[in-house]
Amino acid sequence: MPDIRRNILWGVFLVSLFLLWDAWNKHNGQTSFFDPPAARAPAAAGSAPQTVAANGLPASVAAGAAVPGAAASAAAPLVSEKVTITTDVVKATLDGKGGELVRLELLKYAESEDTKRNVVLMDRQPQSVYLAQTGLIDAQAGVALPNHTTVMTLVPGERELKDGAKELQVRFESPEIGGVQLIKTYTFRRGDYAVAVKHELRNAGAAPVQAKLYLQLARDGTVLGNTNVMAGPVSFTGPAVYSEQGKFEKVEFAAIDKGKAEYHKGSDSGWVAMVQHYFASAWLFNDKGAREFKIDTIPPNEATFGKSLYRVAMVLPLPSAAPGATVAHQATLFAGPQEEKKLEALAPGLDLVKDYGFLTMLSKPLFWLLDKLHGLIGNWGWAIVALVVLLKIAFYWLNASAYRSMAKMKAINPKVMEMRERLKDKPQQMQQEMMRIYREEKVNPFGGCLPIFVQMPFFIALYWVLLSTVEMRNAPWIGWITDLSTKDPFFILPLLMTLSTLFQTWLNPTPPDPVQAKMMWIMPLIFSVFFFFFPAGLVLYWLTNNVLGIAQQWFINKQLGLNTGK
Repeated sequence: MPDIRRNILWGVFLVSLFLLWDAWNKHNGQTSFFDPPAARAPAAAGSAPQTVAANGLPASVAAGAAVPGAAASAAAPLVSEKVTITTDVVKATLDGKGGELVRLELLKYAESEDTKRNVVLMDRQPQSVYLAQTGLIDAQAGVALPNHTTVMTLVPGERELKDGAKELQVRFESPEIGGVQLIKTYTFRRGDYAVAVKHELRNAGAAPVQAKLYLQLARDGTVLGNTNVMAGPVSFTGPAVYSEQGKFEKVEFAAIDKGKAEYHKGSDSGWVAMVQHYFASAWLFNDKGAREFKIDTIPPNEATFGKSLYRVAMVLPLPSAAPGATVAHQATLFAGPQEEKKLEALAPGLDLVKDYGFLTMLSKPLFWLLDKLHGLIGNWGWAIVALVVLLKIAFYWLNASAYRSMAKMKAINPKVMEMRERLKDKPQQMQQEMMRIYREEKVNPFGGCLPIFVQMPFFIALYWVLLSTVEMRNAPWIGWITDLSTKDPFFILPLLMTLSTLFQTWLNPTPPDPVQAKMMWIMPLIFSVFFFFFPAGLVLYWLTNNVLGIAQQWFINKQLGLNTGK
């Protein structure tokens, strides 16, 4: 019968290979094995009925083709007026064509690779297209209404948030199309990434108008942020939908390309979002009311520089507008960092855009504790160290049991080695004799492994917390570590982590099997290669965990009167 510890070792090795394979799949646009299955029904029982035609939004909304609204857009000037709005946290560019948001620069966040440049979340350039758009569609097919292709008039006003001012507004007014005028007003507030967007439908015709408002986010398939499988698990990038029926549903770009996007299509609550590493955008409407969700692609056209865009949209029916009446609708456009506490306050479930992987239930309380420690200490690096210390304290007795078991294994190792040499030609008798030694010495060969498996979910969850927390971007620790979200520029932390891992291996009992003994030294070296590309915050977490583990193991060895050497 094969050695029990060898089976455990190979089990850990195979699990590690599987996790790397899964990360590689995500890196190449495939669905992760751990992603929750998407809802397969168009809408759950009790959800709101569909609010748009079965074929979805009009093609003009998707691609500017010659369908309802195209004639009016074609008659408008080809060049629209653009305006740039500056607040204390964002610099936003709005286009008079549809009043769409075509560029958003985050003034408080610098690029990781070039700290002199700010993060540009949205843009309309040949290398990157990411837009926020809105417009009207009529309940009757073929009726033209103002949409995001309609050139609007920009109303004069302030363009920069002045000192002492709390907000500024930007107003666009469309021409009358089909007897309807659309007025769109953006309200930017100081210190806020959530922009209030008010839509007013003015019925200048002689008949009632029953219209629907669509709110959509469109972007190309470029994946930014943590895309290198060597730098750890890859964060999700793509559209997402939240509803009471389906909760948080992510849809991979690859699934959209294959026509296999599965999510709840309708609800009476919820929102839509575009998610990427550290940042997100979302259209929010918290009032109860029927709405439809739409995820698809927009065919390439001149306005998108020949790129096909992925779109997520929310369509809401508006109250009937009588002749001469105005119907108003208030929505919110969030576009900014995934700051968990602020996201929770904006809309139910919005904090889920922060990608914690499959251990969200553990990751959220760990982030809460990490955030509290940062509030006390004032430095994210030391907060990581403090959190690992607290976890080590919480699992002290469990770890102590594991280390005692390993210490006992080390104590009987000479006896086992002598027995294996004596019975090397009698494998069955060797295994029986080994089990006898374990039984007489009261050693459990699993004792050193089971406590580690119990703790593993907590440390994986903390790993995802550190990977996903936007507050780590550009956050310094000490000396040369000026950004915990990027790799150590001098590789000092990875080297220390490698040495600490090797020292832990040295403290452990030498496996009696020579092949297994070599593997115990080779595997730490193999995994250490990845840490040279990991963000410094993650390496600091592993290094702290290793150092505390070494200290506890050394202390227990001393308690049991064992030599620290081999």
